[in-house]
Amino acid sequence: MLYGYAGHTLRIDLNSGSIEKEPLKPEWVDEFIGGRGFTSKILYDENPPGVEPFAPENRFIIAMGPLSGLFLPASGKTHFATKSPATGGYGDSNMGGHFGVNMKYAGYDVTILKGKAKEPSYIFIDDDTVEIRPAASYWGKGSTQVEIALKQELGEDFQILTIGEAGERRVNFACISHDFGRQAGRIGIGAVLGSKNIKAIAVRGRKSIPVFDPKGLLKKGKETYAACREKPGFTGWTPEGTAGITNWCNDVGALPTRNFKTSHCDYADRINGKAILKELKITDKGCFACPIPCGKYGLARTKLGKVYVEGPEYETLSLLGSNCELSDIHAIAHTNWVCDELGIDTCSAGAVVSFALECYEKGLISKEDMGMDVKWGDLDSIVHILEIIARREGIGDVLALGVRDAAEKIGGGSHEFAIHVKGLEWTGYESRNAPGMMLGYMTADVGAHHSRCWVLGSDVANAVGGDKDANVHDLISGGASFDAIPKAPHENVVPLVLKSQHLRPAFDILGTCRLQYMEIGLETEYYEELYYYATGRKLDFQKDLLRLSEKIWHLNRMFNKREIPDFGRKYDYPPPRFYKEPIPSGPNKGHLMSLEVIDEMLDEYYAARGWDGNGIPTRETLEKHCLAV
Repeated sequence: MLYGYAGHTLRIDLNSGSIEKEPLKPEWVDEFIGGRGFTSKILYDENPPGVEPFAPENRFIIAMGPLSGLFLPASGKTHFATKSPATGGYGDSNMGGHFGVNMKYAGYDVTILKGKAKEPSYIFIDDDTVEIRPAASYWGKGSTQVEIALKQELGEDFQILTIGEAGERRVNFACISHDFGRQAGRIGIGAVLGSKNIKAIAVRGRKSIPVFDPKGLLKKGKETYAACREKPGFTGWTPEGTAGITNWCNDVGALPTRNFKTSHCDYADRINGKAILKELKITDKGCFACPIPCGKYGLARTKLGKVYVEGPEYETLSLLGSNCELSDIHAIAHTNWVCDELGIDTCSAGAVVSFALECYEKGLISKEDMGMDVKWGDLDSIVHILEIIARREGIGDVLALGVRDAAEKIGGGSHEFAIHVKGLEWTGYESRNAPGMMLGYMTADVGAHHSRCWVLGSDVANAVGGDKDANVHDLISGGASFDAIPKAPHENVVPLVLKSQHLRPAFDILGTCRLQYMEIGLETEYYEELYYYATGRKLDFQKDLLRLSEKIWHLNRMFNKREIPDFGRKYDYPPPRFYKEPIPSGPNKGHLMSLEVIDEMLDEYYAARGWDGNGIPTRETLEKHCLAV
């Protein structure tokens, strides 16, 4: 018996309508443990080489980890993977909430979709009953509307994931929504589901998950919850969640402003976590079994009406806020709600909208193209751009491709300020004076995403002569002044980046949220023991889990090499703005990251990874990690 696992893989062929349930492969468990490990392995092995992201044969994979659903701290993560329409390479995303938990309770660790339904449909899963049902009445409706409607039809105990209009129309950065505010975003996962004519997946699970030592797991789980509550970061993190970092990012010159033109704004106090608590918040909202509910559910009031929304998170505050020069917390929350309903990832949305505003400002997009006169910091303008993107109207049809491909069509030098890596838009940390963070963005397997590497605290600590391993919240609470940060040295950043790139995604393998470790400092020993009591298998976090995370990094790099004909070093370069334009204002005024420094960091990084000068894993490296690719 595979303790800690539901024990089955669900395969759905949407072309034929066939539904197959098969035992979970023990070799997947032995070699890749779960979650992100499963998705990387399956996508590489089962996706036909060269398949287009919107082709029916592109797989859509859902996977949970061995700790998912076991009533352990934040054990509600669900992992998704597909070939990304945003990048053309490996794409994955994860989501909190309660969906994956119910998938395991229904009996499935992995679900693999292929093909395309003949008509708009949704997938119904109620333990052993799995059906493809018609969804024409839901097509064209917003994500939250459909979640409400399906719960009314099926029952409140069903957990629903949905796509919005953006997913239906294959916007390259469309997301999946769940639980009225949880999203799987970034790489266009919602667009792939839309390309398969699937509007939603509804699941109810009522089975149990076998564990190796139930009494030991219960005892250790209680100890882990108690340990979380005793951590100094527990009381500091929970009240504001991710939004609590906004002022710190602004103070250190890392808050993207005006399409990353600069890295500091003078209105951060109006769009931060405290503003959310004062102006918006109704209640805290957490995912399954989470002891630190970072979600803030609230009410926003603007001239466009009243909306209830979870958030905004820091990424939304920075990218739809300061990056679009939107300085009112209610307005940012409204754009958050618009994105949720349309099914658009807020990170890419903010980057694409700000790119569009700069193109319009420079005369590269006309008023006729846009459909109205638009301007920075204007709620009507931003909502209009989001809507024409989701509906692919006018210039929105081009912007729906994302900034890289949109810049190719718009021309006029717009690629200089299209802020992305590998085709995925940059998230909320301006990095021209943060070499470690810059390198982490550049080399992330899915494109420019902070979830793969976050070393900004170390960059800042290095710059001010502090502890390079300091936790970001220690730096924030320490009250240090960052009024004049000296240029941060780029030497010795590679080991920090590698450590973060192996560590942060490791929790995606287990099926838990990383914030308990990353933000409040829960020791890795807890995860080792919980894994043992759940599965009966020994796990050394450093030797086993981080080594597997490294193995997955090489595997995903090889997926990109296989799928993108000219893939290599040039795909790891940051946008030209970051090495051509010095920061014009704020604490990092005058800084940029030169191409010479960028190449030096890439050379050192590739050597440390065991990749050649073009950034491709060598045969020796692949053999070392037992990868026959």
